[in-house]
Amino acid sequence: MRRRRRRMRSPLAFFLIFLLKPSFTDGHLLPPAPHTHPRIVLSPKNSPIRSARTATQLQGSSATSSMSVSMKDLDPAFHGAGQKDGLEVWRIENFKPVPVPTSAHGKFYMGDSYIILKTTALKKGSFRHDIHYWLGKDTSQDEAGTAAILTVELDAALGGRAVQYRESQGNETEKLLSYFRPCIMPQPGGIASGFNHVEVNEQEHFTRLYVCRGKHVVHVNEVPFARASLNHEDIFILDTKSKIFQFNGSNSCIQERAKALEVVQYIKDTFHEGKCEVAAVEDGRLMADAEAGEFWALFGGFAPLPKKSPSEDNGEDGEIVVKLLCINQGKTEQINFDSLARELLESNKCYLFDCGAEMYVWMGRNTSLQERKGASEAAEKLLIDDSRTKSHVIKVIEGFETIMFKSKFVEWPPTPDLKLSSEDGRGKVAALLKRQGLDVKGLMKADPVKEEPQPYIDCTGHLQVWRVNGNGKDLLSTPDQSKFYTGDCYIFQYTYTGDHNEECLIGTWFGKKSVEMERASAMSLASKMVQAAKFQAVQARLYEGTEPIQFFVIFQSLQVFKGGLSSGYKDLITENGIVDDTYSEGGIALFRIQGSGSENMQALQVDAVASSLNSSYCYILHNGNTVFTWTGNLTTSLDHDLVERQLDVIKPDLPSRSQKEGRETDQFWELLGGKSKYTNQKVEREHESDPHLFSCVITKGNIQVKEIHHFTQNDLITEDVFVLDCHSDIFVWVGQEVDAKVKSQAMDIGEKFLVLDFLMEKLSRETPIFAVSEGSEPQFFTRFFNWDSAKSLMHGSSYQRKLAVLKGRAPPSLNKPKRRTPAFTGRSSGQDKSQHTRSMSTSPDRPRVRGRSPAFNVLTSAFENPSNTRNLSTPPPAIRKLFPKSGGDSKVSPKKSAICALTGSLIPKSVKASSEAEKATQEEGATGDGDAGENETEDDEGRTIYPYERLTTAAEDPVPDIDVTKREFYLSSAEFREKFSMTRAAFDKLPKWKQNKLKSGVQLF
Repeated sequence: MRRRRRRMRSPLAFFLIFLLKPSFTDGHLLPPAPHTHPRIVLSPKNSPIRSARTATQLQGSSATSSMSVSMKDLDPAFHGAGQKDGLEVWRIENFKPVPVPTSAHGKFYMGDSYIILKTTALKKGSFRHDIHYWLGKDTSQDEAGTAAILTVELDAALGGRAVQYRESQGNETEKLLSYFRPCIMPQPGGIASGFNHVEVNEQEHFTRLYVCRGKHVVHVNEVPFARASLNHEDIFILDTKSKIFQFNGSNSCIQERAKALEVVQYIKDTFHEGKCEVAAVEDGRLMADAEAGEFWALFGGFAPLPKKSPSEDNGEDGEIVVKLLCINQGKTEQINFDSLARELLESNKCYLFDCGAEMYVWMGRNTSLQERKGASEAAEKLLIDDSRTKSHVIKVIEGFETIMFKSKFVEWPPTPDLKLSSEDGRGKVAALLKRQGLDVKGLMKADPVKEEPQPYIDCTGHLQVWRVNGNGKDLLSTPDQSKFYTGDCYIFQYTYTGDHNEECLIGTWFGKKSVEMERASAMSLASKMVQAAKFQAVQARLYEGTEPIQFFVIFQSLQVFKGGLSSGYKDLITENGIVDDTYSEGGIALFRIQGSGSENMQALQVDAVASSLNSSYCYILHNGNTVFTWTGNLTTSLDHDLVERQLDVIKPDLPSRSQKEGRETDQFWELLGGKSKYTNQKVEREHESDPHLFSCVITKGNIQVKEIHHFTQNDLITEDVFVLDCHSDIFVWVGQEVDAKVKSQAMDIGEKFLVLDFLMEKLSRETPIFAVSEGSEPQFFTRFFNWDSAKSLMHGSSYQRKLAVLKGRAPPSLNKPKRRTPAFTGRSSGQDKSQHTRSMSTSPDRPRVRGRSPAFNVLTSAFENPSNTRNLSTPPPAIRKLFPKSGGDSKVSPKKSAICALTGSLIPKSVKASSEAEKATQEEGATGDGDAGENETEDDEGRTIYPYERLTTAAEDPVPDIDVTKREFYLSSAEFREKFSMTRAAFDKLPKWKQNKLKSGVQLF
């Protein structure tokens, strides 16, 4: 008991107890008189709160001198809180926090007070904390005061950085409601209030009427069971003993109706043990409808509902004048401003920022406890005086403001990143520390994990590429489809096997020096291709220098050259007298080599001067027949291997001279025009951050966005458009029920979102944008959700889908259009067969004359044969393991029917052959007994056989349209055994790398 009294005598106790009993005179705050010892008692009996320090002591303690809550003084219930991702809830019982078990999260009683802590683990390695204290409408003042005090102590123990929300019953924030989907439905009862908790499942059920509001989270409030409670604007749920009715006001939107059905399901499962009937009643249906008649009979019969009066429509939602009030020396002073700027806020003061729906309390890092208390008192008084019961009070600390708070200002300067250690002391609050002046305990959970981004896309699909030429486009041959020019624009179409279906990605790529006219042409042409695919293809808009990992993996080995070949670029240099610097194999050129492996490597041409070098990269420099490789001191063996691979593409027939940083020859520097300074900082790309989901409303060409907190797949409503912001990429998701005109504007919506900059990230206008249609979501989008593919293939409105599930019927499925004769083809009449799949080998022979490192020899054994003609843009067989094809076969899905109208063929023959080969191999493996004996024979019946001479990589008359990754499959058993000295069954049991090595030795790989 003594220990608890010491805790309650802390300045925190006085701060929050006094906060509950504000005193004002003439509109000014009056601090307690000096040299007095106020005795504040919240409860006459058994209250642990007895006294507080003197005002002199309180005024003498400031944030800069630290106010601390040590672990020994912190309530034991809070020990270890906030140290892992998730939700923690405490209920105040006898003035102490008692943990609420996970199974009871979301179960609130009207007579109680609760503390809710949401801990979010961020990708950068830190934790974000949001603290809410929820006050039931019947909770006692003592419990409310205890919850407020303990909330501050919890925040202090976590470092004083958390945003604190005061939540009152019936007026919860959407952030709090998002923790407890689908809704919060407080029940009668309480601890300290003297009420008994009532278990609804055990009581005699009685009729209740609820009103539901909200498209994304649902505000549920009980209203009197009377006809007068109903209206045309809202959705109502009538809960009776044997049946639950949902009444849809005629002016309510379909999204709200769908969300209300989730509440109906919750009531059915929670209060009826899943055993009751459900009925949907539409406003306007009279007694002729059986369910409507039953509903109105409970109200004594049907009668027209009155319209809302203007006062009801306006209510508390009238226009609020934004005010900024400063608390200085215990007095409130209104600040007049022409524009709301960050410079108006000073670190040694507290401010009230009244935005109508929200009242923010901003506390400077150098303010005292008394000043913070006064600011909170002023906020409470303002809400009471104006009778604004629906406004929320949100407290933020300087340096840790919310996005919503910062967005209210004309401009908010970026907050420098905190370089913090997880070993900083716990519970030191508001100390002037590092850059922000705040303690950092709990900020870091661990060092952020730096991983190479994963593409989440099959890299063995079918690729076609067009160069935009004026208002048209020219199809590129396979050898040229991975050679881009910085002055040109390109359209690419990539068809591949997704999780369950054939997927298609149609994208545009804009070189840095491409002309605006051809950019517009590329966007128009790509949009027509997507529309021809019935919006079942993902659309991408990419810019040179900001490409996502998916793009690089699709192209495997990409070269970007200076200059351009399109008519638009040629006209530009002619009109402006610009020197044409288009790449020439016989001229001087310098390439920076980058990538993370053989499935992702690029050679980017840069200015051939020494300042273009960077110690973190390797380079290829050539001038005619003179070839140098330059290795930076900060490069790795992987970088060295990538240089060798790119030499095969850029200068395959010439030997190269190796140059190491610091030991270059004079000839090397002469080619670069002499030595000069260069950097050793690697060119960093935008990293993916924690995703944020926004709903979008498009009005007259403008978009309004609203963030969806703690989103799930269920938040993607089929009637709406959503934007998923991952910082490095922007995804625009469009529901099936969205108007076709809006669907065609998906890319424009993404660009407008970048301009809007809701998260104040200052993202580049060249950030990659993907447009994704419902039912055609790729894995690199669905990975942000706990994804259920069946949900995205449902048909009908969101309300129809959920009503069908609720009533026990199978939800309607989307009927994909059957394959039809291609109405649009991206293939020219003279296209060669090499365009069928990316696996076709069309590259010329490339003799190897350079020496290799041992590591490179291991990685590139498939390339060592001088007669190897494998297309270098085709991924090595090992890559198939990284991106396995789900489902195990390559059957044509209904979804691909519309997509294949763009490919010019229903399904690539090599893909078909591949599936047949895999199937046959599996059957053979199932019956094989390992190594065959000398006299054991193998059956070739049903197998397509070709002679060995036509299957090799150097064949003069190669077999067309086979799976070149499985050439050995087409050998007869006799030739197979002759070449590999083993049976197929024995060969299949070998590891993949050993199979490839053996195949390479006999020119079958």
